[in-house]
Amino acid sequence: MSSPSPESSDPQTPTNPSDPSTREHNSVDAEPDRPDSDSSNSGGEGEEEEEGECGFCLFMKAGGCKDSFVAWENCVDEAEKNGDDIAAKCMEVTAALKKCMEDHPDYYEPILRAEKAAHEEALRELEKEKAAKEDSEQNLESKEDLKNN
Repeated sequence: MSSPSPESSDPQTPTNPSDPSTREHNSVDAEPDRPDSDSSNSGGEGEEEEEGECGFCLFMKAGGCKDSFVAWENCVDEAEKNGDDIAAKCMEVTAALKKCMEDHPDYYEPILRAEKAAHEEALRELEKEKAAKEDSEQNLESKEDLKNN
């Protein structure tokens, strides 16, 4: 008789959570055997994308922010197709998606947590780079002072 693990993770947690505003969503299909529940063969448009949707996309669409996520996806697709700056073009839909996710923390908490961790790591890396640059500049100044004296 086996007992459930007290540390079992949320079964809805995506395998590759990341910040939706920076994530490339047209990645290799992580779960090819799980079709999207809304996909059908009647529309014609968008069928290719629906057939091989990634686990992250399926997760995002299964929560309360499906409409916001689809709007974000469409914006990113259009920007990519037109060669536009995705961040600039999709800023409003990205903000709406983030707000929606924050309004549904019970479901989207794993994504929000991963986004926060990635943001904190990026800040730490920037601080390291800044400190290294300052050290390098100080060392250069010290060497020049020694050379001039």
